[in-house]
Amino acid sequence: MTDLKPIIAKNITELRRGAGMTQIELAGKLNYSDKAVSKWEHGDSTPDINILSDIAGIFGVTVDYLLTEVHEPDADPQEKKDRVRHYQKMVTLICCAMVWLIATIVYVILRITVPDPFPSWMAFVYAVPVTCIVYLVFNSIWGNRFHNYYIISALLWSVLISVFFTLLKYNLWLLFAIGIPSQIIIFLWSRLHYRK
Repeated sequence: MTDLKPIIAKNITELRRGAGMTQIELAGKLNYSDKAVSKWEHGDSTPDINILSDIAGIFGVTVDYLLTEVHEPDADPQEKKDRVRHYQKMVTLICCAMVWLIATIVYVILRITVPDPFPSWMAFVYAVPVTCIVYLVFNSIWGNRFHNYYIISALLWSVLISVFFTLLKYNLWLLFAIGIPSQIIIFLWSRLHYRK
């Protein structure tokens, strides 16, 4: 059976040094003495499983990592970033596509169940501002916050167009006059720079 003491000792030492942490700092985070940490790192003793779990949590690794002698090298950080960004884009696109799927389902249901004069195509008109809202939420979480101003502009105009088409029989062209000062406000708001 493999002696785990030197493996755990080596891994704790490497992780602590890699994090730029002293034995005293690590001991403080674990509510142990620096002498206990020193014993662990010299292989004189091993921390119990609860402490191993705490150590793994501090350094963002698994307990299995602490017990394994050979570790695969981490992927290139840029590659990781690219994968995360790809994942974020795909989640955003899937959520936006779901809005259009729901709009299509609503359109089909309305075409089947409601008499002909009802404009079932409005489901797609309403899908545009809802898509803008979904995209705005995901861009606020993951994206470039400056792009939010473009998305808010698209949301503004798509809401105005949706209201216009909803009330088409009233011919409310003046409704778009609301969009002009609103767009100016969005533009000026985007030029505000907050100083820290």
